[in-house]
Amino acid sequence: MLQKISFRPGFNKQDTVTGAEGQWTDGDNIRFRYGQPEKIGGWSELVNATLAGPARDQHTWTDLDGRKYAAIGTSKLLVLYYESAFYDITPLEADQTGVTFTTTNGSATVTVNITSATVSVGDYVRFKNVTLPGSGTSFVATDFTTNTFEVVGISGTNQYTITMPSNETSSGISSAGSATQNRYVTIGPIAQTPAFGWGTDTWNTGAWGEASSETNVTLDPGNWSLDNFGQTLIATIHNGRTFTWNTIAQDGPSAIETRATIMTNAPTASVLTLVSDRDRHLFHIGTEESIGNVGSQNKMFIRFSNQEDFNTYTPTATNTAGTFLLDQGNEIMAAVQGKDYILVLTDQAAYVIQFVGPPFTFSLRQVGSNCGCLSQHTAVFAQGAVYWMGVGGGFFKFDGTVKQLASLVEDFVFTSGDDNLGINFEASKVAFGAHNSLYNEIFWFYPKAGSTQIDRIVSYNYVENSWATGSLSRTTYQDTSTYPLPYATEFLATTTPTFPVINGVTNSNGATRYWSHETGTNAVLANSTSFAITSFIVSGDYDLDAQQGLNGAGENIMRVSRFIPDFKNLQGDAKVTLRFRNYPAESSQTDSDYPLVTGPFTVNTTTDFKSTRVRGRQVSIKIENDGKDQSWRYGTLRLDIHAGGRR
Repeated sequence: MLQKISFRPGFNKQDTVTGAEGQWTDGDNIRFRYGQPEKIGGWSELVNATLAGPARDQHTWTDLDGRKYAAIGTSKLLVLYYESAFYDITPLEADQTGVTFTTTNGSATVTVNITSATVSVGDYVRFKNVTLPGSGTSFVATDFTTNTFEVVGISGTNQYTITMPSNETSSGISSAGSATQNRYVTIGPIAQTPAFGWGTDTWNTGAWGEASSETNVTLDPGNWSLDNFGQTLIATIHNGRTFTWNTIAQDGPSAIETRATIMTNAPTASVLTLVSDRDRHLFHIGTEESIGNVGSQNKMFIRFSNQEDFNTYTPTATNTAGTFLLDQGNEIMAAVQGKDYILVLTDQAAYVIQFVGPPFTFSLRQVGSNCGCLSQHTAVFAQGAVYWMGVGGGFFKFDGTVKQLASLVEDFVFTSGDDNLGINFEASKVAFGAHNSLYNEIFWFYPKAGSTQIDRIVSYNYVENSWATGSLSRTTYQDTSTYPLPYATEFLATTTPTFPVINGVTNSNGATRYWSHETGTNAVLANSTSFAITSFIVSGDYDLDAQQGLNGAGENIMRVSRFIPDFKNLQGDAKVTLRFRNYPAESSQTDSDYPLVTGPFTVNTTTDFKSTRVRGRQVSIKIENDGKDQSWRYGTLRLDIHAGGRR
C-alpha cells in the first residue's frame, strides 16, 4: 500500500528523533518555502580581492545622482564598494612629523624612527612629505608615499620596523631623511578578547607583582555602526569616535578614495550611532555625558543632535538636541530603526523612542524587561517588527509589545551539548542578525562553542513560523534594497588579505570575502572557479505501522518494498536515504548508528521509483546533495508499505 510521508516545516531539535515524528530534526543549507524544505541559493564573489580582518558591519545606500554604495567596516579597515571595486576610506590619525629612516644593505626591513611613537605591531601606516639623502639608499620617496605598510616589529623606544617591496641595494642609511606619518585608526581586536591587567580579577588572587592568569573582563571586538545621513556616510567605531564620508562631490576614482574624516563637535566615545530617518536626527547611543571627555562615557546615556544638523549636540532653547538616561540595565547593547520609532535594547530591557516634536522632541518609554539583547548587531527590523536574540537565551519580537518567540531550536542554539554547536557566549558580541526579504527570513549568525568567530546560523521564517539551523558563516549580511540581491561577508581566518595592498602584511587578522547571495546553485569565486554547496535534511522517525493505519505506534514490523520520489525544481541529482530501526535506543541521528540503512539512492527528474525491500518499525528519511549545479525542493515521498507482523 502506497503511503505519503509528509512533514511539518521547520526543525524540531528539542525532542528526541522518535518524539519528533512528522517533523524535520536536522539539516544544513536548507530553507523552508511553501511548507517544504529546499536547498538555499548559491553565492558569487563580488570583487577579486579580500579585506583585512573580519567585517563587523555593512551598509548600502544611494546618493541623489543614483550612484550606489556599500560601506564595509572590518576590525582593520573602513572600505567602500562602488561600481564593482573596493576603495580604502579608512580614517587616518593626525599627522606625526619628525620621522626618519634606517636601512641596511641587502634587507627589505626599514626601521622607522619617530618622536613619541604610538604604533603597535599589526598597525597600518602611510607616509607623506618624504625626503631621502642623495646617497646611501636605493629607495626613493615614492617607495614610501605610494605604499601602505604593516608594523611588523617594535625595535626600540620610538622605533618600529616595516617591510619594503624590495631590498636595500646601497650601503644603507641611519636615522636619515624626513617624513610625516599617518597611522590608520585603531578599531579593535578581531575577536572578543580577555583583558588582563590592574582590576581585571578578584582582589588578592595570586602573588604580589605577578601577572594575572584569570580575568573577569573582556575587550569587545573591533566593531562599527554604519548609516547614512542623506548622502553622508556616518561611521562609528564601537566605543570610539564617529567619522563621516560625503558622496556629494564625488567625481571619479580619485574622489572616491577620499578618506573618511572625524565628525566635528560630536561625542568621541559611543557604543553606536543611528540615524532617525523620519525626523533627521543623529543618535549617539551609550555615549559621553560630557562631549569630548572619553572618561565620561556612560553606556546607558543617549545623546541626539539638532534636527538636520549632526554637528550640534548641546541643547538650547532654539534647537532640538537633547539627551536621555536609561535606568534598567548595565549597558545599551543595540538600537534599531523601526517603522516610526527607535527600539533601544539594553542587556535587560527594551525602550521605545518616538519623535513628538518641540518642545520635548522625543518621548521615551520602557516596553519590556527581562528581554535583553545579545549583541550590537542581533536586532533586526522586518515587516513591521523588530526581532532579536536574547542575552541569556531565547528569541524576542517587538510589534507594539515585547514577546518571546516559541522555538523548537532554542535549546540547541543556546546550550552547548555533546555536539558543541550551541553559541559561545564568551564570544557572542560578534553575532550578527539580518533580514532576507526575498524569502521572509531572519538570520542570526553566531560562533559555536570553542569558536571566537561566526560559524553557525539559525534562521526564522516569520511567514511560515519555521526554524532551521546550519553551518553558513557570514559576519555581515545586507538585505536587498540598494542592490537587487543580498550582499554578505565571510571571514577566512587563515587567509592573507589582498586589499588594500599592505607591504609586510601577515594573515594574523585573517581576511574577508564579499559575496552576492541567492545566485544560482554554487559558490562562485570572482575568477569563475565554482564549488558545490552541499545540503541535507533529516526527518524524525516515522512509525511505519501507523502509516498503514494499524495504530500500532511502532509495535509492528513493516516491509517497505519501494519508494516513489517527489521533488520540485530538481536540478541535477538528489540523494535519498531510508534509515530503519526497531527501538529508539538503537540510533542517534547518524547513518552509521541505524541498524539498517538503505541508500543513498540517486534520483533525478526521470526516476519513477526505487526498490528497497527492507523491514523495520520506524523509518527516518534523509535527503542530500553534494555536487555542483544541483538543487531541489522536497514534495511528498511515498513508501510502499506492507504489514509484516509484530516480530
